[in-house]
Amino acid sequence: MNRFFADKTVLLGITGSIAVFKACELVSRMRELGARVHCALTRSGAEMIQPATLEALSGNPVITEMFGTRTGHTISHIAMTRQADLIMVAPATANILAKAAQGIGDDWLSTALLAARSPVLFAPAMNTFMYTHAATQANIALLKERGVFFVGPAPGRLACGEEGPGRMAEVPELLEAAAQALHPQKDLASLRVLITSGPNFEPIDAARYIGNRSSGKMGYALALEALCRGAAVCVVSGPATQPPPVAAEIVSVQTAREMYNAVLERLPGCDILIGAAAVADYRIALPDPGKIKRSDEPMTLHLVPNPDILAEAAAKKKAGQRFVGFAAETENAVEKAREKLQRKQLDMIVANLIGGERCAIGSDCGDAWILTAGGVSEAYPQVEKATLAKYIFDHLVSG
Repeated sequence: MNRFFADKTVLLGITGSIAVFKACELVSRMRELGARVHCALTRSGAEMIQPATLEALSGNPVITEMFGTRTGHTISHIAMTRQADLIMVAPATANILAKAAQGIGDDWLSTALLAARSPVLFAPAMNTFMYTHAATQANIALLKERGVFFVGPAPGRLACGEEGPGRMAEVPELLEAAAQALHPQKDLASLRVLITSGPNFEPIDAARYIGNRSSGKMGYALALEALCRGAAVCVVSGPATQPPPVAAEIVSVQTAREMYNAVLERLPGCDILIGAAAVADYRIALPDPGKIKRSDEPMTLHLVPNPDILAEAAAKKKAGQRFVGFAAETENAVEKAREKLQRKQLDMIVANLIGGERCAIGSDCGDAWILTAGGVSEAYPQVEKATLAKYIFDHLVSG
């Protein structure tokens, strides 16, 4: 995710909501990811959190007054909107949404929104009846028509004690939405991308399973990259430690056969299929429905092959569809990947070495190669998964 925020300037507007505590974490995370963050507090927002807190977290003075800061003859809200790569309002109350929709500029933040030329992202947070009120919904619809981005709110128990939509999205979801808003290139718009991710767990009995160490990080990086570039994304994910992005359609599975069925069901509707999951090649022939009791005798597990998801999908491939596979190998990665590329009739395959400290499974980076059916072969030593995801889609778009 660093590549989306590195050297970017984010103007974060903070309004009067109990959800301001999430804004503090959001500022810290964006700075960790390399962004320059400037905070603007409304008067009601300043009742919920002290400017000194945000100044310490952002490393920049906090804007609280309409005419508090001038640079030469340039009023600060105009100058700041020219610097910002993204204007984000989190939490966003019904009041600021109404001002933005109706073009009212009566304080620093609302005036800055009127002068905005960069993408704008709102994260609503309010009482559920305020959120579902016809006026608020009309304001949101109007802002969306103008190209404004929204993330959340989520349903749940609110600070006022009521249940329903109105909780501000959690920080990971806020960051994902900000990454999408920051990405100007929408070259996958109108395309549907289907991604497999994570490991498979094949049951031995009711309590045990055989599995692998796949973290799901590559699948997450691919899904986020595709979302940022405008695609509609579906992720069929095994029990990964890194879940897919919230904005993707998520189909949760456990076994390879469940993944196989989910992929083939959705295959006709996709434009791009990327098999990034570490699919279990074998399963237990007859899992025990109960729990096998421990004994001092050796146990033999009878394994049978699982279906080859990519190979069977390729056999059903329609004109215009493109399929990408992965080949994780401990040695001769490029040669083995090239054979797999041809045998499974793929358009592209990503070879990556696994094993050892340099290429440990679950790490954020490793040695990789991209091979295409057209003969292209490019090496990417110690590449981050997020950057590798970008290269994969760059090849698909240019090809």
